[in-house]
Amino acid sequence: MNSNNKDEKIYKTISEVAKELNLIDKKTGKLQTHTIRYWETQFKQIKPTIMAGRRRYYSSKNIKMLNYIKSLLKVEGFTVIGVKKILDSRKLESIDGSVNFGVYKPVNKSRKVIKDKIKNISKIIKELKKIKDG
Repeated sequence: MNSNNKDEKIYKTISEVAKELNLIDKKTGKLQTHTIRYWETQFKQIKPTIMAGRRRYYSSKNIKMLNYIKSLLKVEGFTVIGVKKILDSRKLESIDGSVNFGVYKPVNKSRKVIKDKIKNISKIIKELKKIKDG
């Protein structure tokens, strides 16, 4: 491992992860590490290693999961509850039209939009399986 290349580090600090995820307050320029700590309390899939001085260190697997969670919340518009349901679901077969995944967007959507959402959820589940098995 080349110590000059931070991308090769096994673990990253919470500040490094916040930078990598672009969790930066646009007004103040400060890192939003509190967001990551909050997500830790909400998503059991995020388990940083806590070492001396109670400092958090995140593995690449944790960072992938955090990036995925950020995407679901900030890009896809899911609520925390919706993301929990996605992360906890094991099979696409359990996802049907009666399940509320906590999407902010209005439910009055055309059939095609709903099918696209289901395809997207399928991709998300496949990605989660890769992370889990990786």
